[in-house]
Amino acid sequence: MKKSSKKKILLVGIILLVVLICVVLVILLTNKKEEKPKVENNFDNIEQAEVKIIDENSKSRPIAIMINNAKDARPNQKGLQKAYIVYEIINYVDGSTRFMALFKDQDLEEVGPIRSTRHYHLDYVLENDAIFVHWGYSPKAQSDLKTLGINNINGITYGSDNNKDKIGDKAFFWTATIPGVNISHRRFTSTELINKGIDRLNYRTETEQENLFNYSASLINIKDMENTTKADKVDIYYAKNNYVTYEYDADSHTYLRSVNGVVHKDSATGEQLKVTNIITYKVKNTTIPGDDDDRQDLHNIGTGEGYYITDGYASKINWSKECRECQTKYTYLNGEEITLNDGNTFIQIEPEGQELKIS
Repeated sequence: MKKSSKKKILLVGIILLVVLICVVLVILLTNKKEEKPKVENNFDNIEQAEVKIIDENSKSRPIAIMINNAKDARPNQKGLQKAYIVYEIINYVDGSTRFMALFKDQDLEEVGPIRSTRHYHLDYVLENDAIFVHWGYSPKAQSDLKTLGINNINGITYGSDNNKDKIGDKAFFWTATIPGVNISHRRFTSTELINKGIDRLNYRTETEQENLFNYSASLINIKDMENTTKADKVDIYYAKNNYVTYEYDADSHTYLRSVNGVVHKDSATGEQLKVTNIITYKVKNTTIPGDDDDRQDLHNIGTGEGYYITDGYASKINWSKECRECQTKYTYLNGEEITLNDGNTFIQIEPEGQELKIS
């Protein structure tokens, strides 16, 4: 065969090879373009542009409100569902608890019943740079409010025993008429009245404090993380006769809340409380020496372990708080700071030695 013929055959072969390679590349690129990206973290595969629980760019100071959680007060609770964070902490040695609920840029016609504070609640007011609303205080809390310079609106000073329509210009709380219920379980306020109090007392209304948590607009999937377990039902005990139950509702991606086996409802709406994020951990509490009412001290400066529970799963976490005004840090066991699903959060600070059931 002539050399020219060989060259032609070789050239044709090279051309065919190049064409074949181009065809393969086109096919691969086309398939790659058509391949849909995996969506692991969103609600019903619909991407949200921003979180809904709060405006993360808002500079408004949060309002922290003490909410009565006594058995006789619970049926009259209003406003808890609109709080973006709720702390539940032991109140007396018997395991009874009280809520401190945080609201931001909310319009609440009624919230309460309002109750007194303990000194350790102030630690969580400080870590959120909040304006504090309460009706009364323990002796140590009274002293610490002044020493720490916390902006607060106190029902003892600014409350009224009259109903909402009859309170004077200097009152920022009212006492509802609820037959058969003790007066300490019937005190309410509204954001309109709180804002009047803030204006009257000339409190700072903006903050440079970062939000306690970061939030994700799309659903966070923690089920494949290490140290994670299924959590369709969670029982958190403050005492044998005082426990909280959360049951997972897959349709709403939330947990339905009950107390001592009774559905926990907001009396304004009649609906059961729904919670997107639960953070639970145990902290030692002791009775304050010489306190005739067995009020407690909370040993919350330090570190420990707990759980972040969301969307049907519970992941082990670490918590740490370096000082009273320092923000509590919550991290996975690998050291990564947790980001919450877009929704409300109940922080359950449980006594040491009490039972926690996750199933």
